[in-house]
Amino acid sequence: MSAAETATMIAQPARGDEKGAEKEKKEPLPAAETPVVTRHTIRLKGKELAYTATAGKLPVLNDAGETEARIFFVAYTVPTPSPSVKRPLLFIFNGGPGSSSVWLHLGAAGPRIVRMLPDGRMPAPPFRLDDNGTTWLEWADLVFIDPVGTGYSRAAKADLTKKFTTVQGDVDSLGQFIRLYLGRYERWGGPLFLAGESYGAFRSAGLSEYLLEHGIALNGIVLVSSVMNMQTLSFDQGNDLPYPLFLPSYTATAWYHGKLAPPLQADLDTTLAQAESWAATEYTAALVQGDGLPAEKRREIVGKLAEFTGLDAAFIANRNLRIDNRSFVRELLRDRQQMVGYLDSRFAAQDLEPSSHRGFDPTVAVIRPPYTDAFNRYIRAELGYQSDLEYFTLGGGIGHWDWEAKNSYADTSDNLRNSFAKNPSMKLFVAMGLFDLATPHFSSAYTLNHLGLTPALRKNISTRRYRAGHMMYLDSVSREQLNRDVKEFVQRTLAENE
Repeated sequence: MSAAETATMIAQPARGDEKGAEKEKKEPLPAAETPVVTRHTIRLKGKELAYTATAGKLPVLNDAGETEARIFFVAYTVPTPSPSVKRPLLFIFNGGPGSSSVWLHLGAAGPRIVRMLPDGRMPAPPFRLDDNGTTWLEWADLVFIDPVGTGYSRAAKADLTKKFTTVQGDVDSLGQFIRLYLGRYERWGGPLFLAGESYGAFRSAGLSEYLLEHGIALNGIVLVSSVMNMQTLSFDQGNDLPYPLFLPSYTATAWYHGKLAPPLQADLDTTLAQAESWAATEYTAALVQGDGLPAEKRREIVGKLAEFTGLDAAFIANRNLRIDNRSFVRELLRDRQQMVGYLDSRFAAQDLEPSSHRGFDPTVAVIRPPYTDAFNRYIRAELGYQSDLEYFTLGGGIGHWDWEAKNSYADTSDNLRNSFAKNPSMKLFVAMGLFDLATPHFSSAYTLNHLGLTPALRKNISTRRYRAGHMMYLDSVSREQLNRDVKEFVQRTLAENE
């Protein structure tokens, strides 16, 4: 979920032995850490795929060996012919900071998926859970991780929580989790990937170098709706960078809602190319001039912004040519008394407080109930895991977040650049949604283009843009495409490294 919006299934009964909570005997562990293991099958492309689900917690230890937190995870593995044959292993998390992994878990990659409407909107309750025909489990083993303060993951003591609600504390704890998982589940020596969404991308970039420094090299990283450089998202006084980077997403949103002039409504790809070119040249040059921009040029810029955003020229002039995303979501459909979503600007809802910046995100409003309900039933009825703790899907377990950036913007793109330099065989795939007003696609592209990599290393990066939002997998067509893209990325990466 969005770092820009930090202030932001129903499981069917167990199907006989397939979904029962048969416990597998393991080496004794403390009761609080003992995982629950269940056996399942799913039918994919006409064939039965047997898999094992493991739900439990791993400890985060300090240097004295004392447990300071326990991180909850759900892992899915497929048996191999022999221990020497190791399937690719993906460690997967969402963002926030403050979001659990439920969204990628039950929305995109896991073997079970929340039933939503085809465009990702919420169906009427009761909510349902289906087998996921596009699960990533078909071609890789999956570990969904809830960072401390999300899901069922908690610090051992309340006063320790602040240790994990920092950029480095978050990276350290998840790096330790990955090392511990590799040891306990005998996954050393196999292909390793990270997959992170939104702040999870920020986290993945930081983790990539942390893991290298602890002797763990990644084959690749999948970033979904990524942010690494927080300056690209921060609408602060004196920081003009986000305005041109958000503009193409405003254009895509206005196009979707039919707010552009007929020539620009004709073809989205053509219109986006025009918006991106203008944003990177004339618009950026105008912002650089600040108060020194000549009046005639200012009027010209106002007119072009009105064309590309569908907003009123007087509103744009009043905002000094600078439209932040909070203003845009309230202003675009003001004539309809609606606001659009940050995470997916295709979604709209009645604006209950049109004169205020406060309000809910229409996207979160349609995804939180079905995912929360479905996970709580799924984890108990199908995976056999019991807990009286509240499962924090999005927020609730984290208060203040320490960005550890003094007089600067938090940025882990340097960590990613260092990882490429130290591990030149590592590959990167970045998925971007055109209707994402939290981590816009043009912002992601900007960061990738400013990593300072050699042409040879730049070839390790591939991208895809989807006609969907921040969580592009909510849209059934985009989810299928995302599965194909990530599968192809993982398999190509492994083939090139043979």
